[in-house]
Amino acid sequence: MASSMALLATGCTDLDVNTESMYQQHPNPSLNSLYITMRDCYGRRYMEANAFSSDEFSAVSFGNNWYDSGVYARASLHNYMPDDATIDWYGTVSSGIVKANEIIANPDFAEMHPYARVMRAFFTFILMEHWGDTPILDPVANTGNYIERKPRAEVAKYIESELLDVIPQLTEEVSENTYGTATKWMAEALLAKVYINWAVYTSKNVEDYDAATAKNEKLDACIAICDSIIKSGKFNLGSMPYMKKFSYDNGPHVEDFIYAIPYDNILAQGMQYGRSHVYKDIKKLNPNYYGITVSNSGGGYAVVTPECVNRFCLEGDERNYSIVGGTVYNYDPETLTPTTEVCLDSKGNPLVFTKEIKLVQDNDQTLNVGDDIEGYRQGYHSVKWFIQASDYNNGRNQSNDLPIFRYADILLMKAEALVRSGKASEAKPLFNEIRAYAKAPLLETDPTLDDLYDERGREFFDENWRRNDMIRFGHFEDEFFPHKKSFSAARFDKTCRIFPISTSMLNIHKNDWKQNNGY
Repeated sequence: MASSMALLATGCTDLDVNTESMYQQHPNPSLNSLYITMRDCYGRRYMEANAFSSDEFSAVSFGNNWYDSGVYARASLHNYMPDDATIDWYGTVSSGIVKANEIIANPDFAEMHPYARVMRAFFTFILMEHWGDTPILDPVANTGNYIERKPRAEVAKYIESELLDVIPQLTEEVSENTYGTATKWMAEALLAKVYINWAVYTSKNVEDYDAATAKNEKLDACIAICDSIIKSGKFNLGSMPYMKKFSYDNGPHVEDFIYAIPYDNILAQGMQYGRSHVYKDIKKLNPNYYGITVSNSGGGYAVVTPECVNRFCLEGDERNYSIVGGTVYNYDPETLTPTTEVCLDSKGNPLVFTKEIKLVQDNDQTLNVGDDIEGYRQGYHSVKWFIQASDYNNGRNQSNDLPIFRYADILLMKAEALVRSGKASEAKPLFNEIRAYAKAPLLETDPTLDDLYDERGREFFDENWRRNDMIRFGHFEDEFFPHKKSFSAARFDKTCRIFPISTSMLNIHKNDWKQNNGY
């Protein structure tokens, strides 16, 4: 099984990266390698696939620059192609399962088996979430070289079973020693994600899920798992300002982070959100709106959609600092908040970003905004993953640790499960915990599903969960820039809720696997 799956390890990451990260040291080097399997993909391609296909970001190009054969634009239009680089990480995730199975098969590593099983469940979850039907690569349950894609519902039940079995065997420690590694709380957070999306994952077909009529039989189980994490007292929303949680110096002390991938711009590279998020002409700004100067140009091809910008409308909400637009003010690189100093463009004029994004030609599938100052200022930009000058001296690699599961998500998943169970009054205090620490106005009425959907859009903006939320809440087929019905290249098929299988994968399994419906 391992040798067969090794053929799949052809994703977007270089598996020979330095494993000597400052937080992920374990006596078993194989387990260290397991924890960093997704580092490169999460640092760029995973983000592009999830962000561009959601209503948070749109890709843009600048003339012939950053179109890159359409890999970003097609994600924004839900018009994916099987071999797009933005979704070329199936093999990388599969290689993580192979690594986990190698540890599980070795009796000398018996004490590590529960942790390897959690990570195997995590990688299987990623495949199930993004590609639907997925192989269950459990060496105990599989023999021979035949690798079958199992129905998504069966995979969800397998992940649930694995997690319930190993959770009692996992450490409850939360410290620098366990930062970036599997723990009981990481496994429970993953299980909560499976439960809150249970109706999505167990639908007969991807396109059959209907948010208005679907019944989730795991709501009570989701609440119970969230309560386990809450009652542990191991995590809280923390006292640091919202923006500092995602800063270039954020780990390992963020009390809100249940599981994170540590990055360092020298020792643990791969985090490059700033590459796509910054203003295209950022090298020519002195200082730029981060309050610094940088030595290399920016990509600038990821701009915030107008629909996303409109969500950041609550007075006093610290999360509003995550996005810059309109007349742009320079930030203080220490406090990560705007100053009163206006940022000047390369011609010495006030830098102004437009909320509405204007293409050079309407209905242009390249999403070209023009390769000039007018084009560069189209769209607002995310500064949530704040950069520092040294990032641009090291291949634009950043030191921002990336949270996968946060305590804030546990609170809002429990609140959502309560609302879906008809217990909205019990959800209100959880909802307002989030609002209070973000310094946003408290909700005076019981939260609705619409309230929760919008709040998740604020709280977890630019954290790769929006696509997941949009599908569950029934909004993935909505119109948002540039995913408009007036746009001939945009697709609204429900089959687009999952990605196509790459040609290389189909070639490896040409007698066994079929392409996902709609592709």
